[in-house]
Formats: sequence, C-alpha cells, structure tokens
Amino acid sequence: MSPALPSGSPVSALRRVGPPWMTVFTLAWLAIWTVQLTPVQLLLPLQLNTSEKDWIPGVISSGLVLGIGGLAGIVAGPLAGALSDRAAVGRRRRRPWAIGGVLVTALFLVVTGFSEGPWAVGGAWVGVSIGVAVSSAAFTALIADQLPPTQRGAASAAVGSSQAVGIVLGVGLVVLLGLGIREGYLLLAGIIATVGIGAALLLPDPPAAVDATPVTRDRHLLASLRDRDFAWMLSGRLVTNIGNALGTALFLFFLLHGLHQETTVAQDNLLLLIVVYTLFVVLASVFTGVFSDRTGNRRSLTILATLVQAASGVVIAVVPTFEATMVAAALMGLGYGAFSTVGLAFAADLLPGERDHARDLGIVYVTAALGQLIGPVLGAGLVALVGGFWLVFAAAAVLSLVGGALTALARQPAREPRPHP
Repeated sequence: MSPALPSGSPVSALRRVGPPWMTVFTLAWLAIWTVQLTPVQLLLPLQLNTSEKDWIPGVISSGLVLGIGGLAGIVAGPLAGALSDRAAVGRRRRRPWAIGGVLVTALFLVVTGFSEGPWAVGGAWVGVSIGVAVSSAAFTALIADQLPPTQRGAASAAVGSSQAVGIVLGVGLVVLLGLGIREGYLLLAGIIATVGIGAALLLPDPPAAVDATPVTRDRHLLASLRDRDFAWMLSGRLVTNIGNALGTALFLFFLLHGLHQETTVAQDNLLLLIVVYTLFVVLASVFTGVFSDRTGNRRSLTILATLVQAASGVVIAVVPTFEATMVAAALMGLGYGAFSTVGLAFAADLLPGERDHARDLGIVYVTAALGQLIGPVLGAGLVALVGGFWLVFAAAAVLSLVGGALTALARQPAREPRPHP
C-alpha cells in the first residue's frame, strides 16, 4: 500500500496513493453505509410500522427515532474528530477511533435487533448512531490527512458510490435471504465488525509528529465556522442533505401507505427502487469525482447536482405513481451521487486549518447526520399535517434548490498546478 505522510504535513507534500489504499478505503465506507442505511430504509420502518388503519403514528415514531439518532451523531462525530486531532506525539491518531466506533456500532446493532417498542429501539439506535459517527469521522479524516487535492475527488467518489451500493447490499441481503428483523441486525453487526476492523488495521495511520500536535491554534470546536466560504459550504450541504433525507427516508412508508402496496410487494419494490437509485449514484459519483479532479471546479458541479436532486422531488409530488417514483429514484441518484462526491471534495478543499482535519471534516459529516435528523422528523410532521406524502416531496425539491443557492455563496479556492508524474 502506498505510503502517505503524516496528517500534519503540508498539502503540497502529500504523495499520491495507489489502488490498494483506495480499495480498502472503499470497503470501509461500504460497510459503514450498509449498516447505517439498511435499518433506515428497511429494518426500522418494519420494527415501528403500525396497522393500515392507524399508520401515521408509525411514521412519526420512525421519524423521531431517526432524528434522535442523528442528534447523537452530531455531537459524537466532531468531538471524536477533535480528540483524534489532539493525539499525543507518537500515538496513532485515527485507527483507535475507527476501531472503537466500529465495535460500538456492532454492539448496538445487536441491541437494536432485540429491542421492542419506540423507546427501546430509539435508545439502541442512538448507540448505533454514535458508533457510526465516530468511525466515520476517523475514516473521513484520512482524505485530508493522506491524499493530495488531485485524489480527493476520487476518494470522495468512493464514499458517495459506496453509500448507494451499501443500501442495495444491505436491503438486498435481508430481502433476498428472507431474513427477519433480528437476523438482519445480526448480519449487519457481523459485516461492520469484520470489514470495519480489517480496514482500520490495513489503512496507514502514521503516528502523530511534533508538528501535528496543537500548540497555538484555536481549540474551539466550531472555530472553523468563522471562515466565510467554509461556513457557506456547510450551510448548503446541510440544507441539501435535509432535502435528500425528506426524499428517501420515508420511501417504505410511501409505498405502503401512499401507493397502498402490500408489505411483501412494498419490500420488493423498495429493493427495485434502491437498485435504480444506486446505479445512478455510482455513475454520477465516479464520473463527477474524476471530472472534478481534472477540472478543479467543484463548486459548479455541486450546485448543478442540487438542481437534479430537486427535479426528483417535483416528479413524485406531481405524479405519485410507482412508475414516476422509478424515474424520481434515477434523478435522485444522479443528483445526490454527484453532490455527495463533489461536495465532499469541495469541503476538503475549503478546510481552514491544516492541523484540524478530523475536527473540521467531522463537522462536514455532521451536516449529513443533521440532515438525517431533521429530514425524517420534518417529513413525519408534513405527513401528519396533510395526511399524505405530496408535501414531503415538494419540500424536498425546495430545500435542494435552497442548498444549491447557499453553496453558490462559497468561493472556489485557487488550485495549485497538478504535478507531473
């Protein structure tokens, strides 16, 4: 595996990594997204679903559980990142947090599988969310720690595309293998424990050097928000993620109670929608990630991605049929695949301080977690307000547009010439 310099090294000194590094990094994120999003899309709604005659309480319970979990992730991610930035000289900075987060995730996935009722499930899901946030902060920091700007788009593409593939992998395994809710959680716990720990051990994590330890910098957790461009980027990322969560978090409930499909039919159709979504996420992630590395203009691509995502919400709100939902899933995949990939690379380019990579990228991760918090809760409230789903998808479109407008206020940083091999 190609070596990289310590995380305190200047960006210009970072060397390009090889395919082994990218492969292991991608597998780590594939496991993280699989265990985080399979419960969100399938297992939690099944656990908390109520009868057809009184289905709205089930939607509300699911939204609250996901929201509380998102809140826990908001606190845990940046805190773990900040603490890993401050590792003592000679100590590993990211690996202990990655392994610790993975173990916490696996443990609480098992607990969630054996829980019953909204309160017990919600409490267990908080543990899962904390574990995912901690491990994600550690793995995300590697992008800025070890990669030059010319490879950050490719690494971000790995994160974005594995998100969609993870949903297909997790939901596909549960549905096609005919697993129950409890067995599904146990399978996910095994996946994250095996792949997550293996990736943390295989990816390089040079010990903290003298120049990587904090001396005179601002220790305040939110100090980076004083940077104008970084703050606008975060605002746009937050709002766009809320729009995405509105458009995806309640999909199973939409099939069950919006299109009135039977449970088995709804599960099969959910898997089909996720496959379509995934295909376009992967295509958009790979293409836009590589393209943004070559051009360096990440802001324009990020804004364009929010417009495509907004179109998906309009399609479902105007034509609430399963066929239209398939089209919307493709548009959502294109938009969010490009946004999650190029947007993350754009965030890495805008990092205010060289010595606070994990802290600041932890805050970037929080915008996604906060979107997962606000989106389901807001969506549940909108469903309860109108007794249906059209307002949810209309709001998803509006928020995506607002996210693009906020992103446009962040300036594209000047790019250093790409070194010749």
